[in-house]
Amino acid sequence: MLGLLGKIFGSDRVIEKAGDLIDDAFYTDSEEAADKKEMTKFKAEHRIKLMDAYAPFKVAQRFIAFGFVFVFLFIMLNGVLGALYGWVDMANVNNARNFADKMWLGEILIMIVSFYFGGGLAESIKRKSEGK
Repeated sequence: MLGLLGKIFGSDRVIEKAGDLIDDAFYTDSEEAADKKEMTKFKAEHRIKLMDAYAPFKVAQRFIAFGFVFVFLFIMLNGVLGALYGWVDMANVNNARNFADKMWLGEILIMIVSFYFGGGLAESIKRKSEGK
């Protein structure tokens, strides 16, 4: 039959190309599953490459976060302990607290900690909601 059609249209390649076009026009479930598997593999490979690219920035991010949090907690702990045990004058503690409020140090600390831990938390929530 294909030979007859090939003679009518002049070439067997024309018939093969027409068959390929018809095959390409329909997207079967098995083709969709294979494409989805390939896309998942592609995304995983590129996510690993992206994580490798961000590795130097993660070190800097940790350094900044720990440095700021350490200094903030050191100052707060000294203020609290100094006020409790009478090592410092309460007027000085109030002045330091007012300064921290004016500089938004508490809010800055919350933002730093949120950015530092928020990415991992968001990823874990996303993975849990996707069922992985």
